[in-house]
Amino acid sequence: MIENHLTEIITRLIFQLAVILIVAKIGGEICNRYFKTPAVLGELTAGIIIGPFALGGIDLPYLGPLFDQSPSLAIPVSNELWAIAQIGSIILLFMAGLETDLRQFIKYAKPASLVASGGVILPFVMGAFLTMQFGFSETITDTRALFVGAVMTATSIGITVRVLSDLSSLNTPEGVTILGAAVLDDVLGILAITIVVGLERSSEFSATTIIPIALKAIGFWLALTIIGILLSKHISNLFAKFKVDGAKLALSLSLAFLAAGLAESFGLAMIIGAFSIGLALSSTQLAHNLHIPLKTISSFIVPVFFVVMGMLVDVTSLQNMWIFGLIITIFAIISKIVGSGVPALLTGFNFRGAWRIGIGMTPRGEVALIMASIGIAHNIIDTDFYSVIILMAILTTVIVPPILSISFRNNLPGTRKTLPNQEI
Repeated sequence: MIENHLTEIITRLIFQLAVILIVAKIGGEICNRYFKTPAVLGELTAGIIIGPFALGGIDLPYLGPLFDQSPSLAIPVSNELWAIAQIGSIILLFMAGLETDLRQFIKYAKPASLVASGGVILPFVMGAFLTMQFGFSETITDTRALFVGAVMTATSIGITVRVLSDLSSLNTPEGVTILGAAVLDDVLGILAITIVVGLERSSEFSATTIIPIALKAIGFWLALTIIGILLSKHISNLFAKFKVDGAKLALSLSLAFLAAGLAESFGLAMIIGAFSIGLALSSTQLAHNLHIPLKTISSFIVPVFFVVMGMLVDVTSLQNMWIFGLIITIFAIISKIVGSGVPALLTGFNFRGAWRIGIGMTPRGEVALIMASIGIAHNIIDTDFYSVIILMAILTTVIVPPILSISFRNNLPGTRKTLPNQEI
């Protein structure tokens, strides 16, 4: 009986993965080819369409509903499918860390840090305040309000970098500053999410509670990153000695999983560990060697993550939440443009450059989805709030590419003077 039940679970999972990969690639192709938007939007939309709240909830002959919406589950998909999706998020953040130029990140640290600070503080306050004002939390310090504020701090590195790369503007002062600030924003945002999860577990908001959680989160991230950087060349040289096919890839992924597991054991988000170890290895030869094989793996596993994230959206809940969703989206846009643009003006950029930076920091994209998945997993938000976050992520992601393209079209300088330690 146990063997038959296990076989049934595996068979259903195989069918689910087959459907997910088909719709992910079709959705991504449509968005890329016809709408000139990132494939992630197509994958997310495909997930909404086939999810348990839409077509996935229809009874099929011999199978029943393809995607279970069992009330016994904390999330409206099977635990097995959720686990595969989380592996996808770990690989995604590991790749993001590997693709971050650590030297460039340090070189432009000053203007990027100021831009990132404004891009975190203002969105965080606005998100928490609006959640309270709409009556979804009693105070601004409730975990739900704090969580929405933390999600508002997100910036999609991948989407903005893709647009800047297509415009050959990635190495401009604005492009480099956006890249550095976006990385900092996401690290701070994920740390904020970690603190909120810790507060949810302790059910108390006070200095004596939040300070240890914050120090633990920041301390772990810094320790893992610094130790990783110090050992990175030794790790790269050690992995290079293995001659077995795929050894470098397998060992590197094991290191990412190990770091993710350590982060979770410390009560932090797994993706912090994955990103940190990727960032530490980013300047090694190993990172260069991993680029192609990781791309191959990510083309399979990462779309599963985004489709599953789309499947969590309850389309019926937006009937009651769409006003809140639209207002959150409007303030998400304003808070990034103002929060990141004003500090840019103070670091040598003119209004044109500050506008470019503010717009470039606006898309939430996949980073907001990753943060939202943490909230769902820890029961901080329900599917109604998750749907609002998805709406905000989609709208901010769709509007940015054309606006950013127009802002760079004239090739006029975006700085008033040479930025500190920067060649223009």
